[in-house]
Parts: sequence; structure tokens; C-alpha cells
Amino acid sequence: MQIAIVLYDGFTALDAVGPYETLGRLPDSETVFVAERTGPVRNDTGDLALTADRTLSDVPSPDILIVPGGPGQTPQMENTVLLDWLRAADATSTWTTSVCTGSLLLAAAGLLRGRRATSHWLALDHLRDYGAEPTGERVVVDGKYVTAAGVSSGIDMGLTLLGTIAGDEHAQAVQLLTEYDPQPPYDAGSPEKAPEHLVAEFRDGSRFSPTRTRSR
Repeated sequence: MQIAIVLYDGFTALDAVGPYETLGRLPDSETVFVAERTGPVRNDTGDLALTADRTLSDVPSPDILIVPGGPGQTPQMENTVLLDWLRAADATSTWTTSVCTGSLLLAAAGLLRGRRATSHWLALDHLRDYGAEPTGERVVVDGKYVTAAGVSSGIDMGLTLLGTIAGDEHAQAVQLLTEYDPQPPYDAGSPEKAPEHLVAEFRDGSRFSPTRTRSR
């Protein structure tokens, strides 16, 4: 089984690495990082790069497609090369998935029309513009489409799909070995729980966001 993780300039690192560390442990599978061109692809802060070993055209029909999000997603919304590849890959994929604003790329490709989906809370309502039904759930499964909410939820998405494909015990083993046992020091991981002024400042754009700004 081939798992393809799409990279583009300005992706958010954990969006790609979370599923890689969980779903990438699927037995008898190959995980490949793909982009329009091979070589290093910089993340949203510009100080980290993952290497795309294959081009999009090198991987025409992955079994599992993973699209990360990040501020670099916005200019990709009109990238016909990427959108055409997403449509073609989806035509034969067993599972088509996304993390964070990666779901907007799937939606822009016309793949989520009429389907339930999720995204980062700041981008959730934009799914409606493409005919999708937004939901605030952390992981949403609608047929073969699996979308995850913001950033860290890609780990949950990976484990969810891993359990579906390889069985609960295998997914539990991966969770145990990666010691994924969240005990955050703060209970502010969603707009429903975070201080209201922080949510308002991010919504109106008045607060600096390290996940939405390039350092170079």
C-alpha cells in the first residue's frame, strides 16, 4: 500500500509529520513525500524542510492520499497542476485524507462537495464555499474521505485510519510506542475552551500567529 503525503511551500510541519508517524506505520506500506518538484520543501516558518523524493507525476495513483494544511495552502487553491493531480489521484485512491486547511485543497478540487468535513477552526466556514458541510469534529469520516481539524489532530486522524485498516490492536500498539498520551498544561486547544479574547484576536487578525507567518 502506497501512502503519499503532499508537500508545498508553506505547509505546517506537524500536519505532515503527525500522519507520517502514525499512519506511516501501516504494515506492508510505503510512505512517500511528493511535490511538484523533488528536493527540500520549506514549512510555514521557513526554518524546516522536508524532502520530496518524488514528483506528483511520479506517483499517479497512491492508495492513501494525505494533504497537509498551512498558510501556504492559500496560493495552492488556484494551482491547477496540484488540483488536477488531486482529482486524478482521488479517482483511484482507497482513502483520501487531509489535515487542517488541507481540506480546503480537497474542497477546491471538488472532492468534498456534499460531504461532511472539518478543518482548522479559523478556516472551517470556508468549506461551505465549495459545497462541503463543515463540522467542528476533530476527525470526520465520510465514505473514503477522512479530514482532520487543526494541526495536532492529524495524529488522531492517522490513528483512526490505522485502526480501520490494520485493526484496533495495531493502532493501540502504535499509540503506545509513540507514547501519544496527551496531558497538556493548558485546556485551551479549541475556541470553545480558550480565553475569549484570544479567540477574538485570532479571528480578527489582530494577534500575531506563529503558524501563519513566514520567517524568511
